[in-house]
Amino acid sequence: MRNLGTIDVALDEMLVNLAAIVLRLSTPELTRTPEAQRALAQSVHQYAACAARSTDPRVHELKTQLEETLKPSLRIVAINGVKVS
Repeated sequence: MRNLGTIDVALDEMLVNLAAIVLRLSTPELTRTPEAQRALAQSVHQYAACAARSTDPRVHELKTQLEETLKPSLRIVAINGVKVS
């Protein structure tokens, strides 16, 4: 049983490192194409599936951050020089 705790901690560390990599790759400069956006979405969904069983709060915070990268960015739109949202 002692080994299960060690494995659990190691998996959490790997998830934290994986999330850091995916976050770096989620920048708008790297996800301009539809293929890149689909790949990011797939990575985030796979991460979320793996993170679901973790008890490490860092893993869950990173999952939230990753899911935020999938939300479309909002733009300010102006009509006749007047800003509307």
